[in-house]
Amino acid sequence: MVRPIRKRFLRGQPGAYYFKPQGIPLRNLEEVVLEADEFEALRLHDYCNLNQIDASGQMEISQPTFARTLDRAYKKIAKALVDGSAIKISSFDAEL
Repeated sequence: MVRPIRKRFLRGQPGAYYFKPQGIPLRNLEEVVLEADEFEALRLHDYCNLNQIDASGQMEISQPTFARTLDRAYKKIAKALVDGSAIKISSFDAEL
């Protein structure tokens, strides 16, 4: 039986919800979807310069869960940059 997903508390809002390479029409691009919790993990760890323990505490999740979320976010962004894909940040609620 799968454990239920624990709520993640998200406080930051993105300045934009969509990023794409310049000069390429959106209809010609693949899209990588960055989930709201992945955006929040990036924001806390890389923008706010929090370590994983403090950042996971703010999201009210365990540090290993935070590390997996951050890893997924890094891989999605790397894929988008290498492949020239658009990045879409999924709908952003107060909490997941």
